[in-house]
Amino acid sequence: MESVAGPVAVISGELGTADTIGAWKARWGIGRMSYLVPPGVYAIGTPDSESPVLVSANYKMSYDLVRSTMKDHSIWLLVLETFGINVWCAAGKGTFGTAELIRRIGQTNLDKLVGHRRLLLPIMGAAGVKAIEVKKQTGFEVRFATLRIQDMPEYLERGLVATPAMRELTFTIRERLVLTPVELVTALKSVLFAGTPLAVLYGFGDGEFLPIRFWLFLALYVAAVLCGTVVFPVLLPWLPGRMFAIKGALTGLALSAVWLWLSGVTSLLEMIALTLVVSTVSAFYAMNFTGSTPYTSQSGVLREMALALPVMAIAIASSVVCLLIKVLAA
Repeated sequence: MESVAGPVAVISGELGTADTIGAWKARWGIGRMSYLVPPGVYAIGTPDSESPVLVSANYKMSYDLVRSTMKDHSIWLLVLETFGINVWCAAGKGTFGTAELIRRIGQTNLDKLVGHRRLLLPIMGAAGVKAIEVKKQTGFEVRFATLRIQDMPEYLERGLVATPAMRELTFTIRERLVLTPVELVTALKSVLFAGTPLAVLYGFGDGEFLPIRFWLFLALYVAAVLCGTVVFPVLLPWLPGRMFAIKGALTGLALSAVWLWLSGVTSLLEMIALTLVVSTVSAFYAMNFTGSTPYTSQSGVLREMALALPVMAIAIASSVVCLLIKVLAA
């Protein structure tokens, strides 16, 4: 559409098959880092100079959520260059930030496009944007509206007044599980460079290489990965301890206990090695989940990594020593 600020792309609020497939692929880590749209200003419906301006990231899943939710409204959508990162993570990295917002306001001639001076940002972007600085340099007031885009229509209907529920952060089982596919795909890559060498070593445990021992260990390793990437997120609120690594280690410990009971392993060295590997793998991927939750802070994550990673390294090294002793003794 033509506007006083120049041509503006009008986008549909209807998501097609390609959008659904693209979102599914991104959830599973396929082409995730290239799943983005060009930054700039877009029109949804038939906005005019008094229509609200919503601000989002150029991660296409975020962009799609906004346009599909606001398809029955006429708004301007200002998309910032976050290099395909969602609002929350980009705010932490600084790309969904003050400088980019100020730059994008100027590049899109937003002051000519709208008569008001008000921007509606997601609360998740608050960490990266200094509202006072934006106001000082552009004249635009920043309002952190709602946590979820699904609440935006009601927020607008209420005259830009948020209810407590609109600002309440939740992390339900469904919200936790939706994050696991990409974590799982990334984690399973370690089967090749970590799980397989350990499985080969375990396969020689009885003096000769036994394929059944190799495949059993590999299956146990995959189960440990699933423990850290799927079981742990489901049980997260109920597992004891504050550190995610400890919560994950306890999950892995439970798995190893069940495995040892079912398999009937009697060798003490094998029992120690298997318990250490399973607990450590589960703990590592549970700790990796810290970046996906609202439970942790950056300083807390760094502190946990500093404490947990050396312990994990010692545990894996100890498991290798146990397996080597078992092989040499045979």
